[in-house]
Amino acid sequence: MNDRDRNLLRQTKLAARDQLPPAHRWEKSRCIHELLTAHPAVAAAEHIFLYVHFRSEVETLSLLEHFLAVGKTVSVSRTLRKEKRLLAVPITDPARQLQPGCYGILEPTSAQAAIEPDRLDLVLVPGSVFDQGGGRLGYGGGFYDRFLSQDAPQALRIGLSFEIQLVDQVPTEAHDQFMDILVTEEQLYDCRRIRYAQNCNIPR
Repeated sequence: MNDRDRNLLRQTKLAARDQLPPAHRWEKSRCIHELLTAHPAVAAAEHIFLYVHFRSEVETLSLLEHFLAVGKTVSVSRTLRKEKRLLAVPITDPARQLQPGCYGILEPTSAQAAIEPDRLDLVLVPGSVFDQGGGRLGYGGGFYDRFLSQDAPQALRIGLSFEIQLVDQVPTEAHDQFMDILVTEEQLYDCRRIRYAQNCNIPR
């Protein structure tokens, strides 16, 4: 599949996500939060990196509040558009420390200091298209692919997605990073186990 086909798939799934009524998105996000926070790896993580949701993405501000309330260290992404990089910036007071930034997305102010991403235990990842094996298409800029591969390769990668965004197999390229876990409103997928089963032709 060429870049044109990948972009068409991305646009189709984003359009379908945009058409979900806001009340449905919030309810589906709540189900995702319950599945996510019940996972042992999330409970054990000390430092979590997450995105602040934008438009029709899986909602994350209430997750941010939850993680802070239970004593997690939480960092939020700040986008360096020219450098095509993400920074991890610790947050303790979202209402005071977040403001519209790159692309209009809420992010930490430039006055706040970023941390070294090798301190992160877990990264919550948005995207436009996913599959059960952890394949992912982002939004075309490669920000999270670079962050996961170059800056925080040690962190557990967890994709957050609505079921409507899933396909049988994402047409990945060499630079695309795979998720370890994918959480939708219906279930939590152990992507590493699924990929292993697919590679070995083992029935799931």
